[in-house]
Amino acid sequence: MKNKFLKKISDITNIHKRAAFSDLPDRLPYKESVFLALAKERYSCRQFKDTPLTDVQINHILEAARVAPTAANKQPVHVWVVKSPEALEKLKGATDYTYGAPVVFVVGAKADAAWVRKYDGKNGAEIDAAIVGTHIMLEASALGLGNVWVGSFDPAKLKADFPEMEGWEPVCLFPVGVPAVEAGPNHAKRQSKEEFKSEL
Repeated sequence: MKNKFLKKISDITNIHKRAAFSDLPDRLPYKESVFLALAKERYSCRQFKDTPLTDVQINHILEAARVAPTAANKQPVHVWVVKSPEALEKLKGATDYTYGAPVVFVVGAKADAAWVRKYDGKNGAEIDAAIVGTHIMLEASALGLGNVWVGSFDPAKLKADFPEMEGWEPVCLFPVGVPAVEAGPNHAKRQSKEEFKSEL
């Protein structure tokens, strides 16, 4: 008798949950978020078509970079859009890795304008620049454009050839354009969840 009574109480509780749709996430099949799908699809593209980017595409990417979070909102970053044939050719003096992209975004940071962690003096400028760069890559991918993070460049040569960058420390370059190749075989290689995470 007691078990029947408890079952009725349980049924009433479940009916209440269903009426309020509070158990909806438990009843629906898991659906990957748009962001997670984009993060999985994005890959490092190292060959581009010569199709130029539109001003609209460039401005969308810049806006995504501009609204990126930075420590204490200090925004110690700047982005240069390298797109003229002359500038792209000059950029090749500082890096071998523009991959024929029609546009290369250069992200720079200014350490003396950045937040500093009081406990050990860690300066957040390069971290902020990396966040901005991540926004550039993801927005480019959302627009269907290929992109790649380039860290192999000569910063002294870059600043010498582009005096506009004086006072800034170049952190990363992002060739962006219409992809000419698909993701390579290494794209899907990731650590397992067990290796990647620890629960404390």
